[in-house]
Amino acid sequence: MTSDPSTLRKHLDLYAFAALVCLTMLWGLNYSAIKISNQGLAPVWTSALRSGIAALCGLAYCKKKGISPFHWDIRLLHGMAIGLLFGLEFACLYLGTLWTEASRAVIFVYLSPFFVALGAHFLLKGEKLTLLKVMGLLLAFFGVVVLFWEHTAVEGSLLGDLLEVLAALFWAATTIYIKRFLAHQAHPIQTFCYQLTFSLPVLLSLSLVLEPQRVFSLTPLVLLALAFQSVVVAFISYYVWFKLIHIYPVSDLSAFTFLTPLFGVLFSGLLLKEEWGPNLLLALGLVCMGIFLVNYSPKRPRTCGG
Repeated sequence: MTSDPSTLRKHLDLYAFAALVCLTMLWGLNYSAIKISNQGLAPVWTSALRSGIAALCGLAYCKKKGISPFHWDIRLLHGMAIGLLFGLEFACLYLGTLWTEASRAVIFVYLSPFFVALGAHFLLKGEKLTLLKVMGLLLAFFGVVVLFWEHTAVEGSLLGDLLEVLAALFWAATTIYIKRFLAHQAHPIQTFCYQLTFSLPVLLSLSLVLEPQRVFSLTPLVLLALAFQSVVVAFISYYVWFKLIHIYPVSDLSAFTFLTPLFGVLFSGLLLKEEWGPNLLLALGLVCMGIFLVNYSPKRPRTCGG
């Protein structure tokens, strides 16, 4: 079962807008949930558990709907590739939260739309970079520099920040790969199953190598944070996100993910009592403005390089 071409959209509609606002709110809250689960579970092990639980939910959904979760042609190899990219993304994301604050992590990870815009320019038809988008990239880069200058009491935060930037790169690569190779050749739930199932070997292997102790304290709050990450974020929100990728232009979708850092910083302050310093807020504003410019499409854009 593949995506029906008649369902494809050239622009975002009200359904997509409402879905993206809900998704970005959940994803922003997810960074606080990761910090909470880190108190009782090793980070990469948590990510593996999350992928495993969400994959089981996806397989159960496929069985209920009578959809085969996997293909037995070249699409299976593409599925393995996105699973590898996804596993590396979340290994970097979860490890990074050990050394940097949730409010910083969410800003770095949401550099991903910049990388999506750049990749779409070279690899996807009809999504070229404009001069305005280049200005957005430069503005966002300056925001990242501002954030690196911020003093932080978190030991080893530079390593954590760099891991979050790598997570952003892997997320962008996954988005571009799905759009190019699977968006019109697979059902969204199949894309979902590929990503979660084939990320498991990556995450389990890294956890076995890097984390000699994987369980510290299974408090009710830790278990609740794990359940939220697994069922609400990794299953429900990712399935909705894949449906959007299959239907709408990825550069338009990425324009709205700038809301996630806003929600991430908000929830980290409310739930984790992390400070909202002036440099952090300035960096957040610059990054959000940059993402908006990168994804803004005038009616008659002039593309770079012709």
